Amino acid sequence: MKIYNTLTKKKEEFVPIEPGKVRMYVCGPTVYNLIHIGNARPMIVFDTMRRYLEHKGYDVNYVSNFTDVDDKIIKKAVEENVDATVISERYIAECKKDMEALHVMPATTHPQATQEIEGMKEMIQTLIDKGHAYAAADGTVYFRTRSFKEYGKLSHKNLDELEGGKRSLLVSGEDQKEDPLDFVLWKPKKEGEPAWESPWCDGRPGWHIECSVMSKKYLGEEIDIHAGGEDLVFPHHENEIAQSEAANGKPFAHYWMHNAFLNIDNRKMSKSLGNFFTVRDIIEKYDPMVLRFFMLSAHYRSQLNFSAELMEAAKNGLDRIRTAVANLQFLLQSAAGEMRVEEEALLAEAKGFADSFDAAMEDDCNTADALSAVFELVKFINSNTNESSSGTFLQALLDEVLTLADILGLAVEKKEELLDADIEALIEKRQAARKEKNFALADQIRQELLDKGIVLEDTREGVKWKRA
Repeated sequence: MKIYNTLTKKKEEFVPIEPGKVRMYVCGPTVYNLIHIGNARPMIVFDTMRRYLEHKGYDVNYVSNFTDVDDKIIKKAVEENVDATVISERYIAECKKDMEALHVMPATTHPQATQEIEGMKEMIQTLIDKGHAYAAADGTVYFRTRSFKEYGKLSHKNLDELEGGKRSLLVSGEDQKEDPLDFVLWKPKKEGEPAWESPWCDGRPGWHIECSVMSKKYLGEEIDIHAGGEDLVFPHHENEIAQSEAANGKPFAHYWMHNAFLNIDNRKMSKSLGNFFTVRDIIEKYDPMVLRFFMLSAHYRSQLNFSAELMEAAKNGLDRIRTAVANLQFLLQSAAGEMRVEEEALLAEAKGFADSFDAAMEDDCNTADALSAVFELVKFINSNTNESSSGTFLQALLDEVLTLADILGLAVEKKEELLDADIEALIEKRQAARKEKNFALADQIRQELLDKGIVLEDTREGVKWKRA
């Protein structure tokens, strides 16, 4: 398997540190609101990578964090006059709901920054002891960027260029720094903010130190794959490398994978432009599998444009696969008999599409070409099955297409149809639960309906529904 490594800017053969095992860290969201569809792209892409590795027999230790202490979380808590943990716990729960709807598998571990403070203080102290960090007069601890000679090796920036621009590393307290390029590891508390005791001051960690510590704790000092959005390459991932390698004295991650940006209507997604969608916005209108299919329809390193037209195209593509699966299941109801000689030859031909699927996934997780292989298999199934096909042949084809769909995380089997009256009854039950402020039950009913292909939309005129 070949992976494009941001570190070396080329595709490299994937060789794990330990045969048969993969240690993989994916940067997760900052939990101050519902996740947006930009957050969903790395979640879906790297979940698919994980699924494929597991399909190939690897034991994958997959870690994805939640940043649950941050200026945005604190700001939201102040606005609502609640503790910051109320905000973070609320949106961790909401994030997990959206991940489940999108068939993103739970990570082996989902660490939270606030639960790993002791480890952060230990690593910061190690960096100070080794001369890579220092405490300023007010207790702020900075990393000595120039002390790490390979700084810039991931983003391919040199220190002279950085010193000329500096904007990505600037923070308050600039006059305390030994060097303008130094970045924060620990910062003093402000009035009304959560804080922890430390040898330097009561305060909280800088953002970058979180992932270095959580990756080390749950995966070890040296890992196979570190992944995230391309916006994290600099400074976040660059700083992670500097901290981790300066503290641990060994390479941090062997392969760095980064997905490209998601645009909306050919413009960068932005709240100010009014083209900003949460996952919840989209899955209230579409089956969540349509959104997942859409995210996989382009190579993860290519920019992806989100539009209503492309979502409709994704829906039609998913429907083609689902129709082929439903037809096979229908034929199987009355089919019997063992596979005939001519069917064995056809099945061998069908397995060639699975080989094409594997070749695409082995080539830097090319899900777009993998989907093309699935469509070729679907076309083959539609052309070579009928009422006279043997049960063994039909089942083998069904197993083949379901296996490939499962690697991509796509639910393609026909959902149980609900009668209109049953749908209306569940909606009434949900409305009653909302009135009683039993939001857990209300969410459960919405998800139950969604699982059966019923999409709800809350409007001023009441609840509207449609079949996805």
